[in-house]
Amino acid sequence: MPRTTSADRTAAGGFPTLRTPAGPVPADAPEWNPQRGSAMPAHRYRPAQDRVEVPLTGRAWPAARIERAPLWVPVDLRDGNQALAEPMDTPRKRRMFDLLVAMGFKEIEVAYPSASRTDFDFVRHLADSGAVPDVVTVVVFTPARRELIERTFAAIEGLPRTLVHLYTPTAPTWREVHDAATHMARLAAARPGADIRFQFSPEVFNLTEPDLVLEICNGLTDLWDASPDRPVTHNLPATVEVATPNVYADQIEYMHRHLTRRDAVVLSVHPHNDRGTGVACAELAVLAGAQRVEGCLFGNGERTGNVDLVTLALNLHTQGVDPMIDFSDLSTVRRTVEDCIRLPVHPRHPYAGELVHTAFSGTHQDAISKGLAHHARRAAGLGVPESEAPWTVPYLPVDPADLGCTYEAVIRVNSQSGKGGIAHLLQLHHGLDLPQDLRPDFSRTVQRATDDSGQEATPKELWELFRSTYLAPGEEGPLTLDSWSATEPAPGEHRVVCSFGGGNAADGRRRYEGSGNGPLAAFTDALAAAGHPVGILSYAEHALAPGPDSAAVAYVRCRIGGATYWGAGRDTSVLMASVRAVLSAVNRAKGEVP
Repeated sequence: MPRTTSADRTAAGGFPTLRTPAGPVPADAPEWNPQRGSAMPAHRYRPAQDRVEVPLTGRAWPAARIERAPLWVPVDLRDGNQALAEPMDTPRKRRMFDLLVAMGFKEIEVAYPSASRTDFDFVRHLADSGAVPDVVTVVVFTPARRELIERTFAAIEGLPRTLVHLYTPTAPTWREVHDAATHMARLAAARPGADIRFQFSPEVFNLTEPDLVLEICNGLTDLWDASPDRPVTHNLPATVEVATPNVYADQIEYMHRHLTRRDAVVLSVHPHNDRGTGVACAELAVLAGAQRVEGCLFGNGERTGNVDLVTLALNLHTQGVDPMIDFSDLSTVRRTVEDCIRLPVHPRHPYAGELVHTAFSGTHQDAISKGLAHHARRAAGLGVPESEAPWTVPYLPVDPADLGCTYEAVIRVNSQSGKGGIAHLLQLHHGLDLPQDLRPDFSRTVQRATDDSGQEATPKELWELFRSTYLAPGEEGPLTLDSWSATEPAPGEHRVVCSFGGGNAADGRRRYEGSGNGPLAAFTDALAAAGHPVGILSYAEHALAPGPDSAAVAYVRCRIGGATYWGAGRDTSVLMASVRAVLSAVNRAKGEVP
């Protein structure tokens, strides 16, 4: 019998343009999966395997591991730039170039010199200004047309190291590629002192028959006479991402196995992110034999962007592999890129977004708080700084400090937050070490406040909530301490004499005495004599900062009139802080705030 629900029979209220799936539930679907066939026209599309067959058997990449970073090649200044509504001018391009050099990139694609005066002038600016270090190779992009190749070579005159990147449409004829490649070789030969190498990219490699691409690549390797000390780069782009990453990995491994003069070839990949799996495509391609990866910082580029080099490199970092690029001030990198391309980095962007190290969820906050404390203890036990101890904090795959970030924004509080996160922030920002049993009590107060406001609570606002809830009642009434004195007539015997304001009218005119085995016990005895019986169930105190002049905070949990109430007090005297904590609990009981 077909499974139906009222939701199946009811149109999506408030969304008349949506067509809630109403097709049949597949006959073999399990009971727990009631999804129905939709009206989406998926029949119009063919899977990638039906479009291009990959003749690979005995694949090795699934068992491989990435143990060394590939050569990262940022294409922000060419591929990324051409995707901008407002392309970068020379000053912004120069700032981006300087950033890439400072981060440690050794091969940088800088321009498409034959495409525009701006690109040509920028290459000339790099050459004439001496901005390119000797160890950095400049990559320039050219189509397979003689006059555009000549324009490209004119642009690179005087640069210390260059890689001329020849690009052709998919399934080009060999004659077109041969003529362009031969012309490039002649122009390079005319500059015997120049360090000029070559790169080839077949457009839409991932939808071209592998053997056709292989034939062209092997022919160019021979024509350019590639050798291990002067290798050719064959760059195989997923120009439009059309399949799952494993398909691209199979294609790359097939090329890796069958390229001739393999030690004279740098196998490069250039994934795009149309399906949202550009990072996975690049990682699997490296497992399959790729040695070089082109992409952009934070994934800028046409449509959904090029693969993100920041995510790729930091993924290696979090696996214990040196990314060979510096991300120790990632906020500066992000701000510089945003200024140059005039596009924001998403707040949830891996590693770099403003919210990626932030937890609002109570369970996550509690685990992070405990994890940070364990990390500090472990570092101390190993005798090393926390920045050098192994990192295993839950929910934080990377230590924010590695990226130049602080821990201040790791835990933030809203209506979804829990007691652990709240306590962590109060300790981090205000030095309060809340007793475990007090935390759920205060958490309920915070929950009510954030539910009412609909906003997150800042550390300053948490402090004010704590002060008004637990500290203020001990200082501002309704029952106040007008005067008091404590003595110890004999060891272990304490006596307190005090007078109270507020409460009963006579309290301020009478002196009450109490005795006990400690000053706090004597004070509660005096309170009982004044008509305010209270029993202390638990007590804790600590200094707010190191040093003898630091203020102290005391916390008490009291039984008053058959219910339990928390109070807190603060003073430079631990005893006075404790007395105020008890008064706070009494006054909260008077206000019926358990």
